[in-house]
Amino acid sequence: MSDWVARAVELGADAALVMHPDQVLIADWVRLKCQYGCSAYGSRLTCPPYCPSPEATRRVLQEYRQALLLRVDGVGGEEEEDNRQCRRLGEAVAALERELFLAGRHRAWGMGVGPCPFCPQCNLPGPCRFPRLARPSMEGCGVDVYTTVRRAGWEIEVVRSPADPFRRFGLVLME
Repeated sequence: MSDWVARAVELGADAALVMHPDQVLIADWVRLKCQYGCSAYGSRLTCPPYCPSPEATRRVLQEYRQALLLRVDGVGGEEEEDNRQCRRLGEAVAALERELFLAGRHRAWGMGVGPCPFCPQCNLPGPCRFPRLARPSMEGCGVDVYTTVRRAGWEIEVVRSPADPFRRFGLVLME
């Protein structure tokens, strides 16, 4: 697994670690935060109501034995930089998922963070323009990112100002 951790960093993550899917906390209230608090709700194929529900995500997690948690560190302060970091994380998650698949781990599946960064405006109601890159957000699928990251041994704090540094996280599940 250490090779996959190193590969995640080569693909664009600032750090990665192996965790057990049991450490991923799925909570129904998380998706409500998307619905009542995020301006992107219903506007992206990677966000609710289009992404897997918390119940579906709970079932899917039971089918996996390992996960890689990826982290991208941001500097904060500007929307363009925030979007670059989200793209870097999304690209790393999708690339790692693909490489795992090609290496024989055919069930590899990844989740990103937040609204999809690949299109300024989603192609709704049509198909995704970037299906090889776009992945559902962890929080949209009901993942309590704060608790999950802490269970994995990393620190995470609420970003209180757009100028504050931030960390973004992605998850790749594998058998």
